[in-house]
Amino acid sequence: MSGAKADAAHLEHYDKEHVEAFEKSFQNPLAGIDRETLLSRVRTFAKEKGLEDKIPQLEKGALVAQDPENFESLSDLDDDEKRILQQEVDHKWHHPKAMYWTIIVCSIGAAVQGWDQTGSNGANLSFPQEFGIDISDPANPDYEKNNWLVGMINSAPYMCAAIISCWLSDPINYLIGRRGTIFIAAIFCLLTPIGQAVTQNWHQLFVCRLLLGFGIGLKEVTAPVFAAENAPARIRGAMVMTWQMWTAFGILLGFSANLILYRVGKIAWRLQVGSAFIPAVPLLLGIFFCPESPRWLMKKDRYRQAYDSLCRLRFSEVQAARDLYYIHAQLVIEDEMIGNRTYITRFIELFTVGRLRRATLASWVVMIAQQMCGINIISFFSSSIFVEAGQSEKSALLASWGFGMVNFVFAWPAFYTIDTFGRRALLLFTFPNMAWTLLAAGMSFFIPEGSRARLGLVALFIFLFDAFYSPGEGPIPFTYSAEVFPLSHREMGMSWAVATNNFFAAILSLSYFRIQAAFTIQGAFGFYTGLNLVAFVMIFLWLPETKQRTLEELDYVFSIPTKDFMRYQLTESLPYWCKRWILWKRNIKLRPLYYFEYSDHHQGNSNTYEVA
Repeated sequence: MSGAKADAAHLEHYDKEHVEAFEKSFQNPLAGIDRETLLSRVRTFAKEKGLEDKIPQLEKGALVAQDPENFESLSDLDDDEKRILQQEVDHKWHHPKAMYWTIIVCSIGAAVQGWDQTGSNGANLSFPQEFGIDISDPANPDYEKNNWLVGMINSAPYMCAAIISCWLSDPINYLIGRRGTIFIAAIFCLLTPIGQAVTQNWHQLFVCRLLLGFGIGLKEVTAPVFAAENAPARIRGAMVMTWQMWTAFGILLGFSANLILYRVGKIAWRLQVGSAFIPAVPLLLGIFFCPESPRWLMKKDRYRQAYDSLCRLRFSEVQAARDLYYIHAQLVIEDEMIGNRTYITRFIELFTVGRLRRATLASWVVMIAQQMCGINIISFFSSSIFVEAGQSEKSALLASWGFGMVNFVFAWPAFYTIDTFGRRALLLFTFPNMAWTLLAAGMSFFIPEGSRARLGLVALFIFLFDAFYSPGEGPIPFTYSAEVFPLSHREMGMSWAVATNNFFAAILSLSYFRIQAAFTIQGAFGFYTGLNLVAFVMIFLWLPETKQRTLEELDYVFSIPTKDFMRYQLTESLPYWCKRWILWKRNIKLRPLYYFEYSDHHQGNSNTYEVA
């Protein structure tokens, strides 16, 4: 079992008041229990939960869960059971269809998210004129007011998600489960695009987009959690990361719909926003064929259903029994930690408990950085930006489609880079590159209108910006936020993180047209270039690395006070980087910040390693 340990020189980094309590939840709760005691507890558990007929399977499962790496030494298991458990190790992507169906449905939910985001992209070219809020003529006396109105309409879903639906996801999940919550979200995502398509004034359009935000927020919080809870531990990280990748695919689909529909005449914008209902149909229907989250069923004391659900998600009953009893043991620890804490208490603890406060800050940084980098001024308004560059409506929509394609294609490398280079390292690499490409795109608008160089360079630098974003700041925010909070506060922490992301998406949507009108498009791009650099500094100072960390080790990482982490980055890490890569001093070494201890189960050795 891995563990985190500091030497005497580092003891001051511990936030001792809370670390011990949280560390308990990160250790295997079955470790150290003798065989007879463990089996006795399993039999008692089975009788309490109405699973007496499953006692033999539960006993085997508990023994495997107690020491999962040494299952081959258990004489209780037959050859077929050992073979299935070994197959789980050797072929980590080989799982039952029901598990992958859950991931597919959650991926469809992500595609709905992307399509909803881009449905208004092409519509921005025409709906303002139809509703009398034109933003194309600066001489219009209502020009400034109209800029704010169009921005408000675009920002409406993200306002609702940030202020209302993200925070309602916790109690709604508690009442009706993951599947029920996603079903409700799918209803909103199905009906509101159709409602947008038939609106008769901007007031109705605004209300429909607010209601769309209710579905977006519920789905954005719940779908990644649902995928993570149904997936086996060995591929859980990859399954959570698919959310961003398939959101990028949904963005591509939305841009494709905008391009296909732009020639149909006056109703083009209505069809463009309305087409977003399409992926909501398979989401609405497909969610009923997914097994409910076993963890949620166990929280509701429905253990028989939880066991049946796990049997659909795993190949054998011994795997299902192992996961059922291990999750139960975790829930017991979690209940001891949370006790009778209310919703409000858990929210307050995000900011008052030291270990949680630092995770809250880190998730806030990585989520707000996704909006500060400027990706969504392209995702939401690329058609308007390319028209401003002098392109025709068709060319602008085609260039937007190219942006969506780059976004999706360059998301794939993240599967390999996110755990190879690490979250922090990827962000520190991509933000400076996003800054210069965004600045170059803005400066390209100084080239005279009508010049092919103007059109080509604007598109080139926007595509390069997108290529740097997709494997870095694209997938990292949701993955990072899902892993930094302990089990006891994960849903609340994820609600906070997603609400942060949507709130600043709303600010961006609300303000972009007004910023462009006030600063010119060159100034707007320069403004977001500056925000990229600010985000880079925030990441450097406040974002710890989480790559390949066990939950125990993350507890240690977030126990180090923020001021100590900042001091280390400024006085140790930054000078080291300058000496190593600028002055080219090859023999210089960086003093580590973390000291981790791990045990080798097979050799029986204990070792300590250092990580900066």
